Amino acid sequence: MATAVEVPPGRAIIVGLGNPGPKYAETRHNIGFRVVECLARRHGIPLTEQRFKSRLGSGNIAGRAVLLLQPQTFMNLSGEAVQPAAAFYRLGPESVVVIHDELDLPVGRLRLKVGGGHAGHNGLRSMDQHLPSKEYFRVRLGIARPPVAGGDVSNWVLGGFPAAERAEVERSIEEAADAVECLLREGLIAAQGRFHAGEKPNSGR
Repeated sequence: MATAVEVPPGRAIIVGLGNPGPKYAETRHNIGFRVVECLARRHGIPLTEQRFKSRLGSGNIAGRAVLLLQPQTFMNLSGEAVQPAAAFYRLGPESVVVIHDELDLPVGRLRLKVGGGHAGHNGLRSMDQHLPSKEYFRVRLGIARPPVAGGDVSNWVLGGFPAAERAEVERSIEEAADAVECLLREGLIAAQGRFHAGEKPNSGR
């Protein structure tokens, strides 16, 4: 039987990846920011502090002390924000939960894992460069690939969702917030069992 992988006791850092500023607020690449904002609203955590090259707030989620963090470094330098925050609180990568967009999942699909490669995602690439290991948790939200094979991925991720997808995107943001709460409360295997409909839970390695 698989053993549940859990976020260790103590503080957890919940990171939403994205780019700062209103220009990028509604883009596909910023869906991680939006999940952090959803969690902040739910749990009354103001994102008003400016530290660690980030916009952040401290509070409690699922009975756990958390730091909600939105790097303000732009996506490809995200690790420059997360590493000093983790170092300040003396936390290892296993206490970090990263929420990010995922090209290889359809819009509305959600997957959780721990560890793994960056698959070309510049935010994860930066995290891997600055954290001592890749053993941080990931909450992956589908944004799908461009509809034309070989389409420009950079323009795609920096574009907005069409009107026809917005309701599904909003639902997936709420579901991702649910998944983070479940991960903190019950561990990875339980969260996969709940949110990976029709799939056998595993650590995602």
